[in-house]
Amino acid sequence: MTTPHRTADSPVIRTALAAEAGDVAALHLRARSTYYPDGIPDDGTDWPAVRREAIARPDGRVLCALRDGRPAGLASFRTPPNAPAGTVKPFRFHVDPDHRRTGIGTALHAVCAQERRANGPHTAVLDVHIDNRRAQNFYARLGRTPDPAHPPAPDDHHLYLRFAVPGDHPGE
Repeated sequence: MTTPHRTADSPVIRTALAAEAGDVAALHLRARSTYYPDGIPDDGTDWPAVRREAIARPDGRVLCALRDGRPAGLASFRTPPNAPAGTVKPFRFHVDPDHRRTGIGTALHAVCAQERRANGPHTAVLDVHIDNRRAQNFYARLGRTPDPAHPPAPDDHHLYLRFAVPGDHPGE
């Protein structure tokens, strides 16, 4: 389990617990619903089960940012299949709409970068929904740039961004 990270003004950030899967799934759906213009399609997915599975994966991590003891942000990442060595992909990075612009996303991103700096990998790639301008602006402020290996396709609904973790990378 990740040691909780905290400064005086930041949320507690730690590894998500299986018992929080329902809260994490609800946060995920609330956050996603803000950038789907026609709402999130109901495809019958059991989101709490999907979140429990992500929390239990030995090859990935799910971090929670807590405010008042409840998940207010989440970051889930792992090395994607067939990715180059030294690459990690955030599969979920969301802040509860009621907690946006309070520093939770920035704190989560900093902890993720700190862990990658310490443990590798040092390059993170992610995709962001084309209609999610708020997230695109957030990622740009944090130094994410378009991924040259994945230029936008005309029929795709996502932009692909990369982030090179700053700092020394011994052995590279």
